[in-house]
Amino acid sequence: MRNLTQQALESARRAGATYADIRIIENRQEFLSVKKGNVDTVSSGRSHGFGLRVIADGAWGFASSSRLEAAEIDRVADLAVRIARASALTKKTEVRLAPVEAVDDRWNSNPKIDPFAVKTEEKLGFLLDVDKRLKGSPEIRVTQAQIQALGEKKIFASTEGSYIEQQLTQTGGAIYAYAAAEGEVQLRSYPALFGGDFALKGYEHIEELDFLTEAERVGREAGQLVKAEQCPSGRRDLIISGSHLALQLHESCGHPIELDRVLGTEAGLVGKSFLTLDKFRSGYRYGSEAVSIFADSTIPGANGSLGYDDEGVPAQRTQIVDCGEFVGYLTSRETAPAIGQTSNGAMMANGWDQIPLVRMTNVCLEPGDWTLDEMIKDTKDGLLLDLSTSYSIDDRRYNFQFSTEVAWEIKDGSITRMLKNPTYTSVTPEFWGSCDAVAGKDEWKVWGIPNCGKGEPMQPIRVGHGTAPARFRQVKVGVGKW
Repeated sequence: MRNLTQQALESARRAGATYADIRIIENRQEFLSVKKGNVDTVSSGRSHGFGLRVIADGAWGFASSSRLEAAEIDRVADLAVRIARASALTKKTEVRLAPVEAVDDRWNSNPKIDPFAVKTEEKLGFLLDVDKRLKGSPEIRVTQAQIQALGEKKIFASTEGSYIEQQLTQTGGAIYAYAAAEGEVQLRSYPALFGGDFALKGYEHIEELDFLTEAERVGREAGQLVKAEQCPSGRRDLIISGSHLALQLHESCGHPIELDRVLGTEAGLVGKSFLTLDKFRSGYRYGSEAVSIFADSTIPGANGSLGYDDEGVPAQRTQIVDCGEFVGYLTSRETAPAIGQTSNGAMMANGWDQIPLVRMTNVCLEPGDWTLDEMIKDTKDGLLLDLSTSYSIDDRRYNFQFSTEVAWEIKDGSITRMLKNPTYTSVTPEFWGSCDAVAGKDEWKVWGIPNCGKGEPMQPIRVGHGTAPARFRQVKVGVGKW
């Protein structure tokens, strides 16, 4: 592989590139699901190819191929350079890259149990057992359990002298119970919606999720939820579970701190950002003093962790919000100079045939010094919200509405009743500014989201968010007058 990468880089140089890097990637995936007591899906696949990125005449060019052959490498290198030169005809400024130290390294996520080595029959048998336990009440109409495994072997090499081999394994899953009664359907799931909870681990992560134990609770609560009262409207104190807070953090912090959005070089799918450059290190209040946020791709086992990004920049931690003040972005080698910095290693692509974009790693809310129980006892009139169902947010990541599966009403420091169809609406800095309590390390967990979308064509990647339950004061709930 070293010989092939060197051939690609030299071929790009001969064609006129002033910089080139190559990624050779082999992807593997497996998805298994059961539904209503039957096997629903068994799928697996592999993908292998390379992508070559170059700078020529001060502009980017990119080309890729699934054929890792000498003649094809030369053809793709020449094509990438020709694309760069065509792009240069309309350039406004020349591409400048922040420096990075050349490295020769190997990195492996080291799963304890290879998920692909566990027999398919064993995994399906496990899912069928889980599915049976989800039928915990007569109102249950549909049950589903699923697991997914993803593996990636990646080689990166550049004309600056780096050669990096990485191997990553990610595993996750979810369970769902749908209940119906009186013309209405309600869902309870675990541990998270939108594909479940993922980690940079092997099959041991599925064992840690303990689906067999949680399934009975999920089925029971789904039956209770469909008969619960509607969540009332008004302003209430909200205590938000870590699972749902991960999605809130993802949408209202993770996307707006991607510096390519801020600079306007990426606006597809989810828009730009309200966190413009004038707010950077200017004292801008993103949230209250209880809110500190960081991005860290070095957390062991976290879904957004890695050894190096797709520009050969090492994994690292970056402070994003410090006691409520906005202080940092996610950057690439090209975008970082705009704020006088070097890249913090947030450039990733979904596969060999896609160009890297600035992406989230593990964007986390720092733990506080409360417990969930203390927050509940300290709340006079509020709601405890759990697990995401839907959301809407504008193209600057500013105004939003979120819905959760369930709410538990809190009165005078005690949980009183279950409520259905809770929604809340706010504005990002107002919402995070209302946070006055965050639970501590014992209740803090990194949640893994398997399908963060960005770009056109869309590139779904896997990211992580560390959160603990947190309280937000007087948030608008349900439908109200504006």
